[in-house]
Amino acid sequence: MIAAWIRGLLLHRTGRLAATAAGIALAVTLVAALGSFLTASKSTMTARAVRSVAVDWQAEVQPGADPGTVLAAIRADPGVRAAETVHLVRSTGLQTTAAGSSQRTGPGVVLGLPDDYRRTFPGAIRLLVGGAGSGAGTDAGAGAGVLLAQQTAANLHAAPGDTVTVQLPGSSAADLPVAGIVDLPQADSLFQKVGAPPQSQPPAPPDNVVLVPQALFTRLTAPITASDPVAVTTQVHIARDAPLPADPAAAYTAVTAAARNLEARTSGGAIVGDNLGAALDAARKDALYAQVLFLFLGVPGSVLAALLTVAVAGAGADRRRREQALLRTRGLPPRRVAALAAAEAGVVGVTGGLLGVGIAALTGLAAFGSASFGVSTASAVAWSAVSLTLGMAVAGAAIVLPALRDLRSSTVTQARREVRRDRAPRWMRYGLDLVLLAVCLLVFKAAASNQYALVLAPEGVPSISVSYWAFLGPALLWLGGALLLWRLTHLALAHGRPVLARLARPLTGTLATTAAASMSRRRRPLAHAAVLLGLALAFAVSTSVFNATYRQQAEVDARLTNGADITVTQPPGTSTGPGAASALRVAGIRHVEPLQHRFAYVGADLQDLYGVRPASIASATSLQDAYFAGGSARALLHRLAARPDALLVSEETVKDFRLAPGDTINLRLRDSTTHGLRTVPFHYAGIVKEFPTAPKDSFLVANADYVARTTGSDAIGAFLLDTGGAHQHGIATALRHRLGTSATVTDITQTRSTVGSSLTAVDLAGLTRIELGFAVLLAAASGGIVLALGLAERRRTFAITTVLGATRRQLRGLILSEAAALTAAGFAGGAVLGWALSQMLVKVLTGVFDPPPAAAAVPWTYLTITAAATVTALVAAALNAARRSARPPVEELREL
Repeated sequence: MIAAWIRGLLLHRTGRLAATAAGIALAVTLVAALGSFLTASKSTMTARAVRSVAVDWQAEVQPGADPGTVLAAIRADPGVRAAETVHLVRSTGLQTTAAGSSQRTGPGVVLGLPDDYRRTFPGAIRLLVGGAGSGAGTDAGAGAGVLLAQQTAANLHAAPGDTVTVQLPGSSAADLPVAGIVDLPQADSLFQKVGAPPQSQPPAPPDNVVLVPQALFTRLTAPITASDPVAVTTQVHIARDAPLPADPAAAYTAVTAAARNLEARTSGGAIVGDNLGAALDAARKDALYAQVLFLFLGVPGSVLAALLTVAVAGAGADRRRREQALLRTRGLPPRRVAALAAAEAGVVGVTGGLLGVGIAALTGLAAFGSASFGVSTASAVAWSAVSLTLGMAVAGAAIVLPALRDLRSSTVTQARREVRRDRAPRWMRYGLDLVLLAVCLLVFKAAASNQYALVLAPEGVPSISVSYWAFLGPALLWLGGALLLWRLTHLALAHGRPVLARLARPLTGTLATTAAASMSRRRRPLAHAAVLLGLALAFAVSTSVFNATYRQQAEVDARLTNGADITVTQPPGTSTGPGAASALRVAGIRHVEPLQHRFAYVGADLQDLYGVRPASIASATSLQDAYFAGGSARALLHRLAARPDALLVSEETVKDFRLAPGDTINLRLRDSTTHGLRTVPFHYAGIVKEFPTAPKDSFLVANADYVARTTGSDAIGAFLLDTGGAHQHGIATALRHRLGTSATVTDITQTRSTVGSSLTAVDLAGLTRIELGFAVLLAAASGGIVLALGLAERRRTFAITTVLGATRRQLRGLILSEAAALTAAGFAGGAVLGWALSQMLVKVLTGVFDPPPAAAAVPWTYLTITAAATVTALVAAALNAARRSARPPVEELREL
């Protein structure tokens, strides 16, 4: 009997079954796609974190320990691929003499490297110029000769072939021929203080670095080692190849545990500087944010797809109830009726689930080039199984549960009754929607006022946590907003008959009152449809606004870090003036802006000082109001221009020194003539929180002309170049060839990949396409399919209306007026709820943005496409119902 029942459904209820299966397919596809993307994202974050590290571990040999024993213990570790011994000693000064002119620098560091070092750790040293005897230095180690760091070469005005004099403590000066100039991409970790607490401020890398072959280093430091062995530091640099878990958090735990195990096996003879663990530490926080984004942005879409399925199945609830009543009248026991409902649920669940998994695979292939989203087979199968289970659960909730409820709560006579008592739901009488929205507002205000951290990942601590209570605000807004929209639509349809009649008159003519009465009588299903449409539109609005804001802030972060489209940074200690800007005006450059960079003492606190030209700084870079406090960016720059000694300071400085607007701040700046510190008065004019090229901690912004006049030097720290947002990489490459090692050229395309978190580095464009594509489908399906099925279930009513004398135009007007009411309610509710959700998501997920946005970005093009697709689906459904209603009434009634 079950097979015959299913065959009959497939023949006579094809549309209803197909629509229900389509709703399940949407839910399954979204869960499978986003879940697989989440797993692939975590794996990508781990892989990129590992690749970003040049030296995985730096094991520093402790005083009294035998370096050979430590090295042997490290190489015996099964997870170690290679290990090289590196020596370090501090120099008291460097000097070069060329063309009768001598250049001196302050203290520096001399590194003794083995010959194979650059081959073992190719990312640690990048050869810029020279490398005699090394075949351009591609594969040679430090044994190719003495190498100078780029900044050191600029300080000494040295080039390959010159001689640098290195002064070591307790030893005579040594003259070394320079073989090449190199860049140290990861100098911060290379010169880290191994064993320092994770929370401590890392020291700045040395300004002057000389790299020498290990044999030469041993000869140079022999006198020092004899008198003071502690003066020479020995490290073992380690490259690991141990397999790591795909999840960054698990990989971080594994790596840090392995580092501690190594320290224990050397009996304290070495302390490990865990560069790999530090990279994974940052990635695990981003992975947790990716998981949060999945919950915030993916789960609502899946829930909406499930609600759509329930609504599709519910559109035929009355028909299904009558069919079940007929079966029971003919003697079929309730258990068999329930079995028939379960069989129907199984058919649509399996069909929709398999269809959803297939669509998810195609989505992954289109968006990411891999049907499995790049995850392992086991992960892909696991997410597919979870999605199929979800599809079956949705089918059961949409078909089986209503059938069981009807079997328990209604008799055959009640089930066949056409007219049911329409009473307001209990939640509506008790005002549950208003209560939920009030609690939502309180939760949101509490979260916003406490400046909470959604994701808490203390540096160096294995455990990470998420403040999941923050989900309460958006969840309550979703639920409360949906119920409020239901209430308002229900009340408008119940008590707005005169208004509805006037609005429907152009479409229905003399049947306007009948149309208004019909909509009022059907206010419950219309309210359900309006809520579903409104939620789908709200999902599209909130998701698209969040993604647009994320892209906007990623670009802002890159520009803030780099300074402009292209930034040319002068080496420290040089005296390049603003006139050098003329040499940078190559093709494609629209504006060149000089930016001073000095250091100033505020009391005993040394801070960065940036001298700007207030009238033109905004022509080369973007300055947002969010970067400042106490006024807009334009207003504070105007203050700098109006008063030469005006000064913008950090909030921390204002708090520490209890400053009030107009207070005098005496800074100690280095005088270019005496080379000593002199006191220069400034006046506090405002607060600066972020500034192009500035560090994250305290810094100062002043008028460049005033700084130059009071210090006797107009030396420029960097030039900000505006290209109009085009051809940054090509222009930067041309400038690098022109300037050589005399300056450092960075462009915003390079900065995007280096400053962005690993969350940014993951292909969020693909995730955006998935989310926004499904948002359009959900919006169109929520309007079109639900309306179409609702109208299809009323074919009997339309046929009777035609028999009673309604014209084809009036009947079409009845259908279109109902579609118009649904569209108006859904669009109004979706717009308001979507706007509120967008603001809340941007605020709750502030930790994802760096810097926080001044205002959310609105993707008008996408929203227009979504609105057009939804209206098109609604109009198509209404016109199709109107066309079908034109069939002869007798034929229609015979089929029903």
